[in-house]
Amino acid sequence: MASSNNLILISFNILLSSFLLLSLLMHCEAQLTADFYYKSCPNALSTIKKAVNKAVAKERRMAASLIRLHFHDCFVQGCDGSLLLDDSATIDSEKNALQNFKSVRGFDVVNDVKSAVEGVCPGVVSCADILAVAARDASKYVGGPTWNVKLGRRDSTTASKDLAQANLPTAFDDLDALIANFANQGLSARDMVALSGAHTIGMARCVTFRGRIYNESKIDSGFASTRKRSCPPDANVGNDNLAAPLDLVTPNSFDNNYFKNLLRSKGLLHSDQALFDGGSTDSIVSGYARDQASFYSDFAAAMVKMGDITPLTGSSAGEIRKFSKEWFFGSILDPKRRLNFFYLGSEEIAGAARAKLSKA
Repeated sequence: MASSNNLILISFNILLSSFLLLSLLMHCEAQLTADFYYKSCPNALSTIKKAVNKAVAKERRMAASLIRLHFHDCFVQGCDGSLLLDDSATIDSEKNALQNFKSVRGFDVVNDVKSAVEGVCPGVVSCADILAVAARDASKYVGGPTWNVKLGRRDSTTASKDLAQANLPTAFDDLDALIANFANQGLSARDMVALSGAHTIGMARCVTFRGRIYNESKIDSGFASTRKRSCPPDANVGNDNLAAPLDLVTPNSFDNNYFKNLLRSKGLLHSDQALFDGGSTDSIVSGYARDQASFYSDFAAAMVKMGDITPLTGSSAGEIRKFSKEWFFGSILDPKRRLNFFYLGSEEIAGAARAKLSKA
């Protein structure tokens, strides 16, 4: 009887040890690390950097677009590349969300970067990781901070327009809404202000700041007059998509002028000026306006923190997409559906097209 009990105890200990070992291995596998591709794709980071630098050299605004892509990706389902997915029979693309529609850009650049990386190590580097690295490289190229990007994310096979509309901040948010929004992602008010500093570069559409320049009192009158020249009060007359720089002073350089503008009531968006309007974040804005190094340090730390938002990791989660390319075959394959190129290789697409045409 004692021998039987001992065998049961030994078996239980072995089972428990195996379970703990498996849990440890799974935990280790799920960790993001800066050297994730050190062996599997040693040229990944240099390849991404080269492609990003080429794109930003061609259009400085692209730096802002690439940083924004990473941000808008991470706030919806985590940093999983879901923002890149187009409409399909099962996906209502996050690109259709109010905060993204006709606004997020840079997808062609991501396509080019992904193609370049696939050329040196096929099927290894995720689109989610490319977005994270591209944001860092874009910032550095235009004079902004740099940071060590943790890697090892995998790509989502799903996306959610509804979640994008619920999770992404808008240009019309007040301070409390902004603080709550970022808190939902595990980010502090200080993180929120620092990340908002990305508005030191890039452009905004007239539809996002029309109400501010025509209806708000906490705005410099000369600044408002300047912006009214390219943004008519009547949406039926003007073009909602006419764009203006978020930072009028140095729109193509990453610096702390964004915060200096807020001190002068020259924030372009309502959500920008909300950061300095007698509220709890006034002191943070003032500090960044005085000390660019402090802003850079906090921005880099916040970007790393944001990159940790619920990534897909481990071989059992998500996938590594072969392509990161917008591709529409609706007119060829199905007039009611757009095939998602993210999941198909070129031969698969060609074969599907031939099969469809042969039945026409």
